[in-house]
Amino acid sequence: MMKSVVEYKDYRQYILDYYSERKRSSAFTWREFAKLAGFASGSYLKLVCDGKTRLREEGAKKTALAMGLLGFEYDYFILMVRYESAKTDREKKKCFEEMQALSAAHHVKILGNELYTFYETWKHSVVRELAVAMPGAKPHEIAKACRPAISAADVSASLNFLMKAGLITRDIKGNYHQTNRSLTTGRLNVVAVAVHSLLRQMGEFALEALDKLPISERHFSGITMGVTEESYKKVVDELAKCRKRIVSIVADEPHPDKVCRLNFQFFPLTENLNSGKNRGKSTSGKGE
Repeated sequence: MMKSVVEYKDYRQYILDYYSERKRSSAFTWREFAKLAGFASGSYLKLVCDGKTRLREEGAKKTALAMGLLGFEYDYFILMVRYESAKTDREKKKCFEEMQALSAAHHVKILGNELYTFYETWKHSVVRELAVAMPGAKPHEIAKACRPAISAADVSASLNFLMKAGLITRDIKGNYHQTNRSLTTGRLNVVAVAVHSLLRQMGEFALEALDKLPISERHFSGITMGVTEESYKKVVDELAKCRKRIVSIVADEPHPDKVCRLNFQFFPLTENLNSGKNRGKSTSGKGE
């Protein structure tokens, strides 16, 4: 039996699972499916599931009805389509929060919900590190160690969330431990929206650090370079490898004495000069 639609976050996957379930017990075809939904092309919904096209609002409504979705399930399916089509993080966030509300009202948890909340604010990642680095510390002590400072109430709320989400545990002595030493967003599109918010916050903190901290306490550098599409991909791959090496350096550190943030930023400063054609080789960059 299929899962409830509110357990999904990808409308294409739901359509595909619905089709597979119908196909398993009958001679159901993509053409018949498209006809039920009122599409002229018999292959349209298959193309949607293959990622070669997407549903629009009216098409989403017809498809939902063709799959027998009514009430909150119909509303949830439309929200999944709107989420993918949203052009801004704010729109995506609004759609996802409405999806959360529907799933919560019907006692179903969306996969990825905890990570979404975790990455939505910088406080959870910092408190998660400090709780382990400061064994026995009270919330107000952890709060004072944060930069910028936060309230003891914020720390308590964060600790409660981290415990409930299974991101930290607490032993009989009251000391906290991380269930996983490092976290990654992987390929969760839902989480990516919250990560955008976190990156903005961390970018603002970086600017403050540039102005307020002595050089001995921060390291800023950069390179301005000319690249081709091929060399761009190679640099991105090298940054990913570098990030993994850095994680391995600090992963087993038993007694950290501070929590730091490392930002990786690689973005264009010009339009594409080649109009879609690679021309020449990447030029050597200038470091700052």
